[in-house]
Amino acid sequence: MIKLGIAGVCGKMGRRIFELASHDKDFEVALALEKKGTPMIGRELGKIKISSTSDGMFLVDVFVDFTTPDATEINLDYIARYKKAAVIGTTGLSENQLKKIEEISRVVPVVLSPNMSVGVNVLFSMLPQIAKNLGPDYSIEIVEAHHKGKKDAPSGTAKKFAQVLADTTNREIPTHAIRLGDIVGDHTIIFCGNSERIEIKHQAHTRDLFAVGALKAAKWVATKPAGLYSMQDVLR
Repeated sequence: MIKLGIAGVCGKMGRRIFELASHDKDFEVALALEKKGTPMIGRELGKIKISSTSDGMFLVDVFVDFTTPDATEINLDYIARYKKAAVIGTTGLSENQLKKIEEISRVVPVVLSPNMSVGVNVLFSMLPQIAKNLGPDYSIEIVEAHHKGKKDAPSGTAKKFAQVLADTTNREIPTHAIRLGDIVGDHTIIFCGNSERIEIKHQAHTRDLFAVGALKAAKWVATKPAGLYSMQDVLR
């Protein structure tokens, strides 16, 4: 059984990861973490109490973090100190924070991905070939839409789409962000020539999509050696 730590357990993603893990015989939730000042600190969640300190990291096998860049950066210190495997889905990370994750992955296994869905990761693999086949006469732009509470824009997924396409085409890929209502996550990649247009769209209907992927990654990374992995590694 994998002992799981969950950051931001009172948030939308953290709570869903907790609920799904609690009904999975392969997991035991050993650490439920929230930021200081959260009213739920100290209250029971299942068989454990919600904590505001990462000192409990020694209790877990794998730590899952879908929080904010600053919170993730703090958690990285504890992941390294206690040498725990990690699944990180936090977006909006700075270059320095990404560098810190790379450094930590030299001593612990880390799955880092802006999106844990199977469909999105299939697109990460397919889009470069589509761009290559269409050639330089086709312009490419990306439009993404999320709920009004999402802080980073463009999304980490959109940035990854833009990166893999830029690496293939040697062109900067314009990306447009929309923040409205309760949209879970929509991404549209548009290839446009003079006489035709191709639109590839991925829509997330529920956050369960990402929570299931995160738990799949947690099971996978629990037995892996130190290194920096992507969700595509998990799905191979």
